[in-house]
Amino acid sequence: MASAGPDADGERRTGPDAAAVAVLGACAAWSLITAAAQGGRPEGMLLAVLAVAAGYAAGRIGGALLPVAAPCAAALAGIGLMVTVPHLAPGPQIAGPLGHVGATTAVVTLSVGAACCAACAAATPAARLALRLLAAGVVVTAAVLGSAAGCVAGSVVLLCSLAVGRVRRRVPVLAALGTAAAGAAGLAWAMAWNAVPEGLAASLEGRLTAHRVGLWRDALGMVREHAALGVGPGRFGELSATSVQSPASDGKPHSAPLQLAAEQGVVGVALLALAFGWLLYALWRSPRATPVVLTAGTALTGLAAIASVGNALSFTAVSVGGGLLAGLATSRPFPDHPTRGTHPNKDSPVS
Repeated sequence: MASAGPDADGERRTGPDAAAVAVLGACAAWSLITAAAQGGRPEGMLLAVLAVAAGYAAGRIGGALLPVAAPCAAALAGIGLMVTVPHLAPGPQIAGPLGHVGATTAVVTLSVGAACCAACAAATPAARLALRLLAAGVVVTAAVLGSAAGCVAGSVVLLCSLAVGRVRRRVPVLAALGTAAAGAAGLAWAMAWNAVPEGLAASLEGRLTAHRVGLWRDALGMVREHAALGVGPGRFGELSATSVQSPASDGKPHSAPLQLAAEQGVVGVALLALAFGWLLYALWRSPRATPVVLTAGTALTGLAAIASVGNALSFTAVSVGGGLLAGLATSRPFPDHPTRGTHPNKDSPVS
């Protein structure tokens, strides 16, 4: 279908950006509101919003100027981060099932996604092969560093990137990714609610650790008592009995949806869901080739799943990386840059 004209094309460019400003602004504002009403420290949430926004802006700029080199550089930066800072932060490390820490798995996932996005955008078969090998190198690096979950997550992203190479319609795949992210979040809620069958619950608790599940149940208890505004940003650690009793605890429930629900109420977790919905919308409207979009969507869905059962989003590097990959996948490369031919978004009404 032919383009609907300049007005439609302008909406295609500005619609996701306007939605991003609204969603991120609402997340920041709500953290301030709940902190004022309940007490607490909103700085962590504000820093996360700033990190995502900065990464997204950098990705949009880098993707426009260097649509292949920018994601390749991001992948190399991820490898450097894994090698030079194995745990990504000092302090207690909660092991299993996410390797040394959830952030390591998240960095592997984002790095493989960036390398695969570069491969999908490369103009020559030799460049595509080299970039796929770079993605495989990230997976091998994760295995060498002892991050089994990172190795598995990176392999899944790499295989999915190969599978979507000839996909033309985005909506079915993006819908499946949204369902997968919701399922990961639902698993944490079900475990906290004791809504998982006994045999499966015992198996999952053995993998997730009883300490983590205890944190989730504490978070659910806070939601029941403070559903509207939560207990206040940053206050989970001081109010959670499981966290207080463990000297190795970092004061977080190790689940982004449950943390926001406990500290900022149902509105907080609704804003998190809205942010992921904005991401899927931005990917749908993206002018990039469909394989690039779906590869980035797979990696970012992996990040969402990791954050649902871990503390990955507590690390600024991960928040910046997620925003960066989203920006790269939604950028509009300048026409004079040689990239692989784009595939029109057949699900979009303006293409």
